[in-house]
Amino acid sequence: MSLSHVQFLAAQIFTAVHGGQNLSDELGRVLAGEPALSAQDKGMLQDLAYGCQRFYGSLHFMLNRLLNKPVDNPLLYAHLLVALYQLNHTRNAPYAVVNETVRHIGKIGRGQYRSFANAILRRFLREREGLNKAARFDDTAKYNLPAWLKSSLQQQYPKHWHNIAAAFQMHPPLTLRVNRRYGNAERYAALLQQAGIEAKILDDYAVRLNEAVPVQQLPQFAEGHVSVQDWGAQQAAYLLQPQNNERILDACAAPGGKTGHILEMADCALTALDIDPVRLQRVQDNLTRLGLHAQLHCAAAQNLDDWWDGQPFDAILADVPCTASGTIKRNPDIKWLRRPNDAAKTARQQEILLDRLWQTLKPGGRMLLATCSLFHEENGRQCQNFLQRHPDAQLQQEQTLLPNDKQDGFYYALISKSQSA
Repeated sequence: MSLSHVQFLAAQIFTAVHGGQNLSDELGRVLAGEPALSAQDKGMLQDLAYGCQRFYGSLHFMLNRLLNKPVDNPLLYAHLLVALYQLNHTRNAPYAVVNETVRHIGKIGRGQYRSFANAILRRFLREREGLNKAARFDDTAKYNLPAWLKSSLQQQYPKHWHNIAAAFQMHPPLTLRVNRRYGNAERYAALLQQAGIEAKILDDYAVRLNEAVPVQQLPQFAEGHVSVQDWGAQQAAYLLQPQNNERILDACAAPGGKTGHILEMADCALTALDIDPVRLQRVQDNLTRLGLHAQLHCAAAQNLDDWWDGQPFDAILADVPCTASGTIKRNPDIKWLRRPNDAAKTARQQEILLDRLWQTLKPGGRMLLATCSLFHEENGRQCQNFLQRHPDAQLQQEQTLLPNDKQDGFYYALISKSQSA
């Protein structure tokens, strides 16, 4: 498969995401329709698709500097953006990038854009240094964030927003959770070393690879000895502290990383919910690989009559829907797809869900409110409002993990229910 075809697919994905589609879903759809792609081609396509979103602010800025007027043809615009990403952020041969891009653009319409595209891309190569320097004086280009999101981070994290913005432009690390039923991080790091894979131990059961590899190359992955899970996400099970013989609910469980972690830590009776049958199947697939079992229900967690048997739970993981703003490093399309009022909308949905879940928790039980968001509306403010509504609720622990080179961004609040409830 050629560079040319991968460029073409990347431009298609960019056009779909620019139109409001989810990047991960679009990439998955394209890959499913291209079985002939080699592993190298797939890796290149993923890099182009994600890179164009990660650096969209600066790419858009530099392209506009090269244009006399905005490009109104979406596919032409996408091809140019993909080419600029390749020329500015990859080691692809510039002549090959330009030639193949111009060839594809020549097929748009009646070929009237061919000379235009050739001139724009060659001019970029000549002026690249100056364009990159100019981008550092435009906030959207410099931080690769829309103005509203940058402003929100400044207001909510005045001491940390620069570091958050920098983290959002990093490539996410591949972090592994070692199944404690088979070993620990030290043992698994030794297996990785034997396989020629360099890694760093993060804690007793977590390792981070120096460079990402396909999961098929991970020792004993198929046997369930290790799972891919962000280090910040791994903290959920530690905070919940599942115990043997407890009844535990994992609400909104897909794709099942936290579900598996809970079951690795304790022999408990776990119920896992998700409203999406396709995503719920991913939970089952993960549990099957790990050799673990849970009661799975495809239902909306707030509709108790659809799934709850009336028996209260000892513990609840309320990993509630959110804007996922803490995962922008991993899902860079989020920063361009989200809108300023989205956090307020999801906060209202969370409120209903949390109130319903609280009804299923036994007196003396505990609920972990978890999000992968950075917005206070979905996190600390949500927690405080919940405590005000429920006199039988006490905050035991609250933690905000900011995105950095080790983790995505997460919020956790462990809330206990009084014995007299």
